Amino acid sequence: MSEGISRLKARIAEEMKRSLKAGEKLRLGTLRMLSAAVTVREKDVLHELSDDEVREVAAKEIKRRNEAIEAYEAAGREDLAGRERAEREILAAYAPEHLPDEAVDALIDEAIAATGASGPRDLGKVMGSVMEKARGKADGAAVQKKVRARLGG
Repeated sequence: MSEGISRLKARIAEEMKRSLKAGEKLRLGTLRMLSAAVTVREKDVLHELSDDEVREVAAKEIKRRNEAIEAYEAAGREDLAGRERAEREILAAYAPEHLPDEAVDALIDEAIAATGASGPRDLGKVMGSVMEKARGKADGAAVQKKVRARLGG
């Protein structure tokens, strides 16, 4: 967006101020981290991020939290896993809504038909098509598992 700050970035900045005033340390820290991740992404792409791009950054941060939760639970560190869950909840307000399974299945069916995919070797074509349309609204690993099952891989 060339006409200034995106609405979502402005909302994050406003929420950071509110969290600071209210003394909500976890929320403030999580929002600062999200803001920093957005800034890093802007430097990478050399432009101000749109609201959709900010949502994609939030979705990636949620994915990181999910991975950390799994690792902490495997290590028996429920205290740290709980903190990651709390951060994930805060970030969810800024991420795109996840597509329901039925919608993901429909995208997979559509991609298989459009690409003429017939076996495991066509996984990349189908994944590319599905993930382009799902764009941050579906977990890539879960989609890949479904596509492999459909293509007999």
